Amino acid sequence: MTAALLALEDGRTFRGEAYGATGETFGEAVFATGMTGYQETLTDPSYHRQVVVMTAPHIGNTGVNDADAESARVWVSGYVVRDPARRPSSWRSQRSLGDELTDQGVVGISGVDTRALTRHLRERGAMRVGVTSVGTDEASFLERVRQAPAMAGADLTGEVSTPRPYVVPARGEHRFTVAALDLGIKRTTPVQLAQRGIETHVLPAASTLDDVLATGADGVFLSNGPGDPATAQRAVALTSALLGHGVPLFGICFGNQILGRALGLETYKLRYGHRGINQPVQDRATGRVEVTAHNHGFAVRAPAGATFDTPFGAAEVSHVCLNDGVVEGLRCRDVPAFSVQYHPEAAAGPHDASYLFDRLADLLARKTG
Repeated sequence: MTAALLALEDGRTFRGEAYGATGETFGEAVFATGMTGYQETLTDPSYHRQVVVMTAPHIGNTGVNDADAESARVWVSGYVVRDPARRPSSWRSQRSLGDELTDQGVVGISGVDTRALTRHLRERGAMRVGVTSVGTDEASFLERVRQAPAMAGADLTGEVSTPRPYVVPARGEHRFTVAALDLGIKRTTPVQLAQRGIETHVLPAASTLDDVLATGADGVFLSNGPGDPATAQRAVALTSALLGHGVPLFGICFGNQILGRALGLETYKLRYGHRGINQPVQDRATGRVEVTAHNHGFAVRAPAGATFDTPFGAAEVSHVCLNDGVVEGLRCRDVPAFSVQYHPEAAAGPHDASYLFDRLADLLARKTG
């Protein structure tokens, strides 16, 4: 086995074996708590420029297939696991996870005490990290880690967005048309919309108000995506213009942060973020608690106790995380717009929040009816 080294910017190091491609990589060290859904995690564009630590000890058991990918490629900068599967065991598997990482040039490390690494990140916060399997001199490699760009201030949506528009047709009866601003959209989102009779026009992140209106869309969707929402001034300005036109709007994850900033709220970086498919969120209107899928390192700062004023009328916090009280959703009272911080499309599950796509369909029906 080829030796590998993981080095955090604060000087903590872990040694293990190379997993996937041989080489070196840098990014932000984050951990994901899902026991399943590793393929969806790897191909989620929101993980761009992040080195993902899997807290579940056994990864790769079900291999990789062509059906479950959330995009056309693996987006993580690096991958850290404790005990990779020796061979996949699933009738749906088409190749092993290790081979997939190698083929896509993703540098990883295995044999790491991921529990200790996760506890370190929880205590110290997400930070820059490097993984190398081509040179294990700690001092020189640590210096390169510390020179890598930080996630705060990173403008990444243009690097993951589609270069040209495309259309995902509705399934069955065509009921509505939605323009989706691709800030790092996952494939399952237009599928969820299509199942509700919604045709989706997926547009590049740099699209203008004229581009959106030219689709003839009944509403707009703001997708998930990577990076710091404070850098997304173009998307915020577009969202403000859409709110001013009274266009129905639904945002998830990065889209929630964009809506928040368009409403005049601040965003901030979480200490270590929420990533995984087991995060408890409460809908404040119903009191219902949902188990939800997350991938975000930034959040919206908003008053959680009551409605608050915005340039577009009153708004409120609709959902909160029960682990730490982080704002997980926004709802406008005077314009047809709402958002959530988590991922209701949740391809790997759970599906507690899929009703939000029905809520969008209801909003479009009221607006067009």
